[in-house]
Amino acid sequence: MQQGRHSPAQGLTHIALIGNSMPRQCGIATFTTHCYDALHARFPDLRIDRYAMDDGVDDLDYPADVTLIAQHDRLAYSHAAKQIEESGAQAIWLQHEFGIFGGAGGDYILHLLARTRVPVITTLHTILARPGEDERRVMDAILARSTELIVMAERGREILRSTYGVDDARIHVIEHGVPDRPYVDPDTLKPRFGWQGRKVVLTFGLLAPDKGIESMIRAMPAIIAAEPETLYVVLGATHPNIVREQGEALRNRLMALSQELHVADHVRFIGSYIEQEELLDYLQAADIYVTPYVNPAQITSGTLSYAVAMGKPVVSTPYIHATEILADDHGRLVPFGDSAALADNLIALLADEDLRRGYATRAYQRGRGMLWAELARRAQRLLVRAHGAQPARLAARRGYTVLPPTLSAILRMSDGTGMLQHSIYSVPDRNHGYCIDDNARALILLSQIEDIDDELRDQWMATYSSFVQHGWNDGAGRFRNFMAYDRSWCEDIGSQDSSGRALWSVGVTARDARQAKHRDWACILFDRSVHALMELSAPRARAFAMLGAAAMLERNPEHRAAQQMLHIFGRSLFDLYGAARRPDWDWFEPALSYDNMRLCEAMIRAGMLLGNEQFLACGLDTLRWAAQRHTAPDGHFRAVGTESFGRPYAPPLTFDQQPLEAQAAVEAARAAFDADPVQLWVDLADNAYGWFLGRNDLDLPIATREDGGCYDGLTPHGVNRNQGAESLLALQLSSCAIIRLSRKAQIVARTAKAGSDLFPA
Repeated sequence: MQQGRHSPAQGLTHIALIGNSMPRQCGIATFTTHCYDALHARFPDLRIDRYAMDDGVDDLDYPADVTLIAQHDRLAYSHAAKQIEESGAQAIWLQHEFGIFGGAGGDYILHLLARTRVPVITTLHTILARPGEDERRVMDAILARSTELIVMAERGREILRSTYGVDDARIHVIEHGVPDRPYVDPDTLKPRFGWQGRKVVLTFGLLAPDKGIESMIRAMPAIIAAEPETLYVVLGATHPNIVREQGEALRNRLMALSQELHVADHVRFIGSYIEQEELLDYLQAADIYVTPYVNPAQITSGTLSYAVAMGKPVVSTPYIHATEILADDHGRLVPFGDSAALADNLIALLADEDLRRGYATRAYQRGRGMLWAELARRAQRLLVRAHGAQPARLAARRGYTVLPPTLSAILRMSDGTGMLQHSIYSVPDRNHGYCIDDNARALILLSQIEDIDDELRDQWMATYSSFVQHGWNDGAGRFRNFMAYDRSWCEDIGSQDSSGRALWSVGVTARDARQAKHRDWACILFDRSVHALMELSAPRARAFAMLGAAAMLERNPEHRAAQQMLHIFGRSLFDLYGAARRPDWDWFEPALSYDNMRLCEAMIRAGMLLGNEQFLACGLDTLRWAAQRHTAPDGHFRAVGTESFGRPYAPPLTFDQQPLEAQAAVEAARAAFDADPVQLWVDLADNAYGWFLGRNDLDLPIATREDGGCYDGLTPHGVNRNQGAESLLALQLSSCAIIRLSRKAQIVARTAKAGSDLFPA
């Protein structure tokens, strides 16, 4: 192996590099391409898959090994994540810059990061000390997802610590890479560009308003008066986005300004994209480099790094990168927009060759520590570190303690009318009023939760029962669903699902309520509504109603209407199963949707109560299949994301994940264990319950342990921190169910042990 070329260490053989790529003309494309080249040169045995954003505007001839991601197509990011997962990549190196990714604040990249479990290191090209809402949201998510973070200036480290609260141990300062060239005297290259006899001041980069070129042009009259042979060269094409929006209006304004100030003969615009080797020739031919930028927050300037590496004396405004790289007398700083200060400093340097040579020597030596090869070495070490840390991070997710069920958060969302639907964080949002769905769930909880005061239980049983009672519309034969905060109904007939859930709550109350008065009320309302609800046709509405009928049949095994509902609705679900199933698709419908495992639970309960082996087998088989689809590759529960809804015969997508799905899994597993007491169902329930506590795709807890709260879901960029009624009830009902399942599993285990002791093999 050649000197300077190394094999990957500690098992890291394959990475994915995400950013932009040349021939796209932008700083991130150049940077990402040079990172690839440097890694490939130093670690030739390391496989590097390149993924580049494509804005769809320019028809560029990308290298064959570059996989393009349509910048403004959210699904393209999901497809890329799948490709990364399937490729076997062991780590991702992400180049993050605001503006290169699609979505609000560039949040489409979060869809990619959330859909792969590959560890990530991220180079942050811009770090905003005062981000907007979307920018903060995206940055927080990237910081949470990244194992290691690279910044190019100490100021970047400070902002990450102070503004974003990042642990300093995860932050690494690796300066912008630069090419390796020997130092040459500028006069030796000037004839190539027709600059002989001139003192050349150079600015390079994509032309944009934030470059501050106006300030430099306004400094030229004073400079020319003192040093008449001075030539100011503005090198670089206009930024493509600016060209698309306004053509060359900016360049034309700058040229007009030079004419107005009578310095046009001393200002030269070279408006083309320059390849690296030619750029370095231009830099080495210049006497001084100037960056009159106007943005003080700019942390990275690749052009400044290149100029320092080529040994150029630099005069610059004090943006962040410049203040750091030019510290200790490596260059000169002038105030933003101060043309007089620019002129004074440039005149001093142009007039004194020894002064220029001193700055040049110090700059060149400064650049030796910034070579691309050194950047590649340090980045590879972080990739190895991230890869090696991954197993430990995943292992830490195992185990949990069941949260004791509590009404604290439920009552926070309730008043004398019932339970409010939505919240802003944990504060009830009265603008959205109430719905029967949540009040039905709350009614079920009041009969399931243990260890609460009898008077408190009675009070709230009455409140939620009253809401459900009031929701019944006798004339329409359906339950209403939505009620405004002023107690006016928003509709005469609610959704089929809401009617099914209401009947479910009534059946459970008839069976499980602690007091006879509540059980008797429920029996009356069940009998009043069950016949009309035989008209329900939606699969989940029928499943919810079946669970209510099953509860009623457990209370009264002779209840004919409940029997009839279980037969008719069970047969309809069984027929759906027969029509939709495929060799690899054991499900009732062509697509997964919401509350999926309720369908399985309903069939299991119906099969047990009716003695129908077909129904029971259908419920257990579909639950096994659904459990597989709700399990991530590393074994944790993965709720089917809302993005999956309506995608026929397709693997489920990951986000957004709702607490409802975890609850359905816990309660379906409990039903399955009642029918088939094997460890599989206990494991399913444990896995699903663990989702609330942080055993999920983002390793973030959904439950708030201190108050019985529960966030509204898991998104690609973190938790949805609102705590609506559905989510709170999902957690509390799951806690009740997992406790009861655990008790029964312990009884089964003790019985089995006793049997084995009596009848040893």
